[in-house]
Amino acid sequence: MNSLKRKPTSPGEILSEEFLTPMNLTQKQLADHIKCDIKVVNRIINGRTSVTAEMALKLASTFKTTPDFWLNAQKAVDIYEAMKQVKSLPKPVKEVKYA
Repeated sequence: MNSLKRKPTSPGEILSEEFLTPMNLTQKQLADHIKCDIKVVNRIINGRTSVTAEMALKLASTFKTTPDFWLNAQKAVDIYEAMKQVKSLPKPVKEVKYA
């Protein structure tokens, strides 16, 4: 299994640094545009909540990206965090041969 050396960039950091700041958009303006509570946007940016499939669709439409862009960024963070928590993984299952 590949071991990541550094924590992946979170979707919230990408959202803030690559989209909101360069576009001079506030969290409130984004929240109003995608019709969600500002708390949701703030939690994503601060890494306190994950990007859902629904939010990925909204962000993709808003910023001309793809939902996969946002979900892959979230998945990378989730796997990194899981790798820190899981102490040992099971061995692969041996192939079962049927008579």
